[in-house]
Amino acid sequence: MSPRKSDSRDRMILSAAVLLAEYGASATSVDRVLAHGDAPRGSVYYHFPDGRAQLINEAVALAGDFIAGLIDAAMQTDDALAAIDAFFGLWRQRLVDSDFRSGCPIVAVAVETNDDAPQLARSAAAVFARWQEALASLFLKNGLAEERSKRLAAFVIAAVEGAVIMCRAEESTAPLEAAAAEIHELLALTLPRRP
Repeated sequence: MSPRKSDSRDRMILSAAVLLAEYGASATSVDRVLAHGDAPRGSVYYHFPDGRAQLINEAVALAGDFIAGLIDAAMQTDDALAAIDAFFGLWRQRLVDSDFRSGCPIVAVAVETNDDAPQLARSAAAVFARWQEALASLFLKNGLAEERSKRLAAFVIAAVEGAVIMCRAEESTAPLEAAAAEIHELLALTLPRRP
């Protein structure tokens, strides 16, 4: 029995997201996606009439949703310290499980966008904004002012993303551990004490 058409489409999007995280945007070619997702060649332009740019854009959306889900899972507690510690822990596990091969697909797209597909940079920016809004809401709920919550959320995302890049280069979790410890300490000093 052959897979349904949507199965082929979903596999290609998932494959593109995985490949973005491991190899970057430039190396995520249509041929590589087809091979990774075991999809038939003719299905690319059937499912993605705008070609590679549309496929990558949809992979960015999928990856953005996935990591937003990780953020949401980490924020199941109202305790911002525990949530941020859990968020760093999720990234740590992802790095270790992939032998430091898998990073953030959103960063991969953000740093490699070009004039041929400017919508990819906009998509990456929208994903980062969504993650920041989620974290800012958590800090706001924990008693910080709105502007401080937004700045701190941007700082946490920037620290995580930078640390993940460094971890991949060093094949070590040390940069992520250092960032996690500093942010934990900063939050412990910044967040209002609860009774």
